[in-house]
Amino acid sequence: MTPHPGETWRPTASRDLLAQRARIYAQIRTFFAERGVLEVETPLLSAATVTDLHLASFRLRDATGNRDLFLQTSPEFAMKRLVAAGSGPIYQIARAFRAEEAGRFHNPEFSLLEWYRPDWDHHRLMDEMDDLLGTVLELPKAKRWTYGELFEHHLGIDPHRASQKELVVHSLAIGGPVEATKDTLLQLLMTHRIEEQLEGVHFVMDFPASQAALARLRGDGDIQVAERFEVYVNGVELANGFHELADAAEQRQRFEDDLAARRSARLEEPPIDERLLAALASGFPDCAGVALGLDRLVMLATQSAHIDDVLAFPFERA
Repeated sequence: MTPHPGETWRPTASRDLLAQRARIYAQIRTFFAERGVLEVETPLLSAATVTDLHLASFRLRDATGNRDLFLQTSPEFAMKRLVAAGSGPIYQIARAFRAEEAGRFHNPEFSLLEWYRPDWDHHRLMDEMDDLLGTVLELPKAKRWTYGELFEHHLGIDPHRASQKELVVHSLAIGGPVEATKDTLLQLLMTHRIEEQLEGVHFVMDFPASQAALARLRGDGDIQVAERFEVYVNGVELANGFHELADAAEQRQRFEDDLAARRSARLEEPPIDERLLAALASGFPDCAGVALGLDRLVMLATQSAHIDDVLAFPFERA
């Protein structure tokens, strides 16, 4: 039953917390202004969207009924087009949308801080992330792990070389599935066995190549790893960064592989973003970029227990 408007018109965040959120945004803007990073805005609606198997976009039909548009899951593609056009370092505080269930750390409409640094790699970007978290949350420098080190330390597993059978045994111990892909099992172990042990600030890098998303790959001995990182604060995943893939042909192949996986899973197949591929082909610079969940950042800064506590009107009251 839908709650009566008389019960749900009020905001879920207090005025004091909204004021704290505004102060954090001001800190972020000052942080980037002092470093010469340009604030930009890009469209929330686009003719294309992400192909990632694990992300679902909101699809809209325009007034003519002739064109489908998508609410963006992040401003990434449009911001990369700006970088390719010579924008230099840029950042954006943006609304983003993902068609998923609401929960303690999830709201289908949310806020992202995303920024791009031409001529930087992901290690240098992690240094800047450390500085930002120190400014906003007054946190110490992060402990840095490779993905392999993290699994070895907490579970005694080499995630790059572990067999399917070995991962299934660890998955069964937490009630996980017997039949699942290796990546699904690794992600299950990360979320249900490792994240809760990550007290303090942790950067995790060098993910398996199969989890590269839009990051470059690098040979590391007899394996390949993705030049991407994730940021955890007290077990909460806060940010995801890449040494950005610049090869348009490889990016197209990854999009097509995603669509094949979506087809197998009987999921919607969104159109590939041809404008992004054209931007990469034009000569995309060496670049690192990262997206940080602002609602989660505000939760951490204000010691809030639920995302609804830091939103004026969560999805159920929109």
